[in-house]
Amino acid sequence: MATNSLLPLWVLATSLVVAFIIFTIPEERFKLRSFLNLSAAVIKLLLVMIMTWGVFQGVFYETHFEVAPGLEFSLKADPLSIVFAGLSSVLWLLTTVYAIGYLEDSPNRSRFFGFFSFCVASTLGIALAGNLFTFLLFYEMLTLSAYPLVVHRGTQAALRAGRVYLIYTLSGGALLMLGVVMMYLNYGEMPFESGGHFQQVDVAEYPMLGFIFFLLIAGLAVKAALVPLHGWLPSAMVAPAPVSALLHAVAVVKAGVFGIVRVVYDIFGIEFAYMLGVLVPLSILASATIVYGSIRALYQTDLKRRLAFSTVSQVSYITLGITLFGPLGTIGAIVHLVHQGIMKITLFFCAGNYAETLGIHRIDELDGVAKRMPWTSMAFTMGALGMIGLPPLAGFISKWYLGLGALESGMYWVLFVLVMSTLLNAAYFLPILHRIWFRAPHPRWLSSQPVKRVECSWLLLAPPLVTAVLILLLGVFASWPMSPFSWAIFMANQEYGL
Repeated sequence: MATNSLLPLWVLATSLVVAFIIFTIPEERFKLRSFLNLSAAVIKLLLVMIMTWGVFQGVFYETHFEVAPGLEFSLKADPLSIVFAGLSSVLWLLTTVYAIGYLEDSPNRSRFFGFFSFCVASTLGIALAGNLFTFLLFYEMLTLSAYPLVVHRGTQAALRAGRVYLIYTLSGGALLMLGVVMMYLNYGEMPFESGGHFQQVDVAEYPMLGFIFFLLIAGLAVKAALVPLHGWLPSAMVAPAPVSALLHAVAVVKAGVFGIVRVVYDIFGIEFAYMLGVLVPLSILASATIVYGSIRALYQTDLKRRLAFSTVSQVSYITLGITLFGPLGTIGAIVHLVHQGIMKITLFFCAGNYAETLGIHRIDELDGVAKRMPWTSMAFTMGALGMIGLPPLAGFISKWYLGLGALESGMYWVLFVLVMSTLLNAAYFLPILHRIWFRAPHPRWLSSQPVKRVECSWLLLAPPLVTAVLILLLGVFASWPMSPFSWAIFMANQEYGL
C-alpha cells in the first residue's frame, strides 16, 4: 500500500497560506482577492479529488509528528474523512463564488475572506484529523475563525449573536477538551481506527468510559445543535447569507455531527458503544431534536430562522442513524451528511438571493416572487422538496435508509419519528412554495424587472442552480460507484465486517 504524507498537508496549506495573504490585500484590490480565493478553492478541490481516487484504489495518505511525549499531530485520509472533505471542498468552491458576488460592495472584505479561508482550513483539518488531539485542535480553530464571520456586519444584533455563539461553542469546547484529556490520561493516545479501541474492556471500566463518552458527546452536541444546546444557531442567522450557508451546510454544524460519528465508530466502536448502553439515550436525544426543530420551524416568520430550525432537525438525522446499530442505519446517516449539506446550502443561497435582490427576509414577503426570480425559485423548490424527502431527490435516499435501519434494528418507534418529521417538513416548506408560485405577486416584484441580467448576478445565481441539479443527480444516480451513497455502503460494510 503506497504512502503519501504530503497531500493532507497541501490540502490545509492551500487555505492557510491564502488566508494570511488575503489579510494584507487592500480593500480596492477585489480582483486579486477573488482570484486568490477561487484559485485556492479549485486547487483544494483537485487535491481532495486526487485523494478520493487514491483512497478508492487503496492508497494510504497519512502524516504525523510528535508534538510532545505521547501527543501526536496526525492527519490521514480514510473513507469517512473523504466524505466530509469532499463535501467541504465542493461546497466551499460554490460558496466562494457566491460570497464574492454577495459581498461585492461591502466593507471589510479582506477581513471576511481571510477568516473565511481559516474556516476552510479548520474544516478540512477536522475532516482529515487522525486522532482526538488533532481533531480538538482544528475544532477550536474553527470556533474562533467563524466568530468574525458571524459578527461581520458589526450591528448590535450581530454582536449579540456573536456573544451567544461564543458562550455556547467555547463551553462545548471546554467539555470536549476535558473528555479528550481524560481519555488520554486513562487510555493513552486515541487514533481514529475503524472498530474503535474498546473491543474487550473490563466491566469495571464502564463507568469511567461512560462519563468520558458523555463529556465528548456533550462538547460535540453544541456545534451539532442537539437540544437543548442548539440556541446559538438561530441567533447566528443575522450573519450574511454566505456565512449562514457555511454554518449550516459545511462547517460548524457538520463539524459537530462529524465528531459524533468519529467518537462512536472510531474511538469507542459501535459494538462497544451499544454494550455501554449509550446508543439508545443518544437516539432519544436525536429524535427529540428532530421533532422539536421541526415544530419550532413551523412558527418562524423569518425565512432564515425557519431554515435554521430546519437545520436543527435535519442534522440530527445523522446522529439518529448511527445509533440504530446496523449497516442500513449507518448508510442513511453517512449519506445524509452529504445530502443535507447540499440541500441546505441551496436553500440558504436562495434566501440570500431573495434578500440581496429584492430585500425579502420574511416568509409573507415571498408572494409571487417566482414571477420575478424564477431560477432562484426553482432551486429553492428543489431544495425544499429534497428536505421533505420526495423521490427521486437526494433527501429520499437518506430517509429511506434511515427507515430501513430502524426496521433492521427493531427500533420501530424511530419510524414514527421519521414519518412525523417528514409531515412537519412538508408543513413548513409547502406553504412557502405555495406563496412563491401560486400567490399573486407584489407589484414591485414585477416593476423591478432586471434590464441586463436574468434576475440577479450570475455569481449569486450559478451556485444554487448547481447544487439544485446535484440534489436531483445524487438521488437518481445514487448507485454510481463514486457517489456519496456508494461510499456510505463501503463504510457500513467496513464498520460491520460485511
